[in-house]
Amino acid sequence: MFVLGIDPGLTRCGFGLVEGSLEGDGRAVALRAGLIETDPDNPVEGRLAQLGRDLARLYREVTPDVVVVERVFYQRNARTAIPVAQASGVAIALADGAHVRQFTAQEVKLAVTGYGAADKTQVQAMVARLLGLSEAPRPPDVADALALALTFLAVARRESHLPAPAP
Repeated sequence: MFVLGIDPGLTRCGFGLVEGSLEGDGRAVALRAGLIETDPDNPVEGRLAQLGRDLARLYREVTPDVVVVERVFYQRNARTAIPVAQASGVAIALADGAHVRQFTAQEVKLAVTGYGAADKTQVQAMVARLLGLSEAPRPPDVADALALALTFLAVARRESHLPAPAP
């Protein structure tokens, strides 16, 4: 199963493609990761359009089974939250054909590190460890995207053992 994590942002949007299974030992392998960047000097409309084009190209290239986007849960600054929410909406809207799932940053930190208030360095270190990487993924946007994909695999693995809901 190919799971694409997206850490949405208008200036820097991290992505990480992980291959994993809901069966067996739960190992996952990072296949591709990086950043999509837009120029903060350009108008928001143009930056969202560029992000959309770049994400659409990425989705076509990697054909994920699942797209996992960080849920905008809480931001102290609305000026930051709005562009992140807009980027998140673009990522979700373009995931046509793939299953879409969202997790908050706290849910991701808990799933990956075991501590919902872990800092960026702890998340990066655990992502490297869980994926068998020789060094921590950088920048943090990339590590967060990989962590989103890992979170999906962990949660979906647990959910697959639950009884089906009654009709």
